[in-house]
Amino acid sequence: MMAEKPKLHYFNGRGRMESIRWLLAAAGVEFEEKFLKSAEDLDKLRTDGSLMFQQVPMVEIDGMKLVQTKAILNYIASKYNLYGKDIKERALIDMYIEGMADLKEMIIPLFKTPPDQKDAKVALIKERTTNRYFPAFEKVLKSHGQDYLVGNRLSRADIHLVELLYEVEELDPNIIANFPLLKALKTRISNLPTVKKFLQPGSQRKPPANMKTTEEVRKIFKF
Repeated sequence: MMAEKPKLHYFNGRGRMESIRWLLAAAGVEFEEKFLKSAEDLDKLRTDGSLMFQQVPMVEIDGMKLVQTKAILNYIASKYNLYGKDIKERALIDMYIEGMADLKEMIIPLFKTPPDQKDAKVALIKERTTNRYFPAFEKVLKSHGQDYLVGNRLSRADIHLVELLYEVEELDPNIIANFPLLKALKTRISNLPTVKKFLQPGSQRKPPANMKTTEEVRKIFKF
């Protein structure tokens, strides 16, 4: 019997689920999505006991209903061998992705930022990206001269970083110009068959949030 496909419960947009979609796709795992369309959909999951902390993302996988984005990503990365070969590699991977998470936490709320505050937020993201985060990762790649961030093989760190590169480039297409090794990493990862497929139109990758997504999210989460 074939294992059931993971089922992702979230709204039809990026938010905190997008990194999970990227990681599954890169691992070559097919998944299904069950989109929340209303506050009632969310209430139903809460009342039927599917959400341990009353929150999504929730992923049904291997007979579990996993919540908490990090826990879900850790499980997928471990299961599909994208988490380093020993605890030292894992420590590096964790350190790198926590750094990326700091930057991502600045990007995720952008869609609900009032228009008059948006430019200032984007300017800060660009400043942090070019002065703090991108130089750090460029330096890692330069220090060992290898194709991947950790252990000279694909790990979740590469996948999360490339997702982030695409997101920051949506804010400023030239932001990566002065980071040749990051640029090369982006090309390399984007050309992996599984990732290439995910980057094609019509895949389960979500577009940047727009007014419509924002309204939908407001309706579901009542903020």
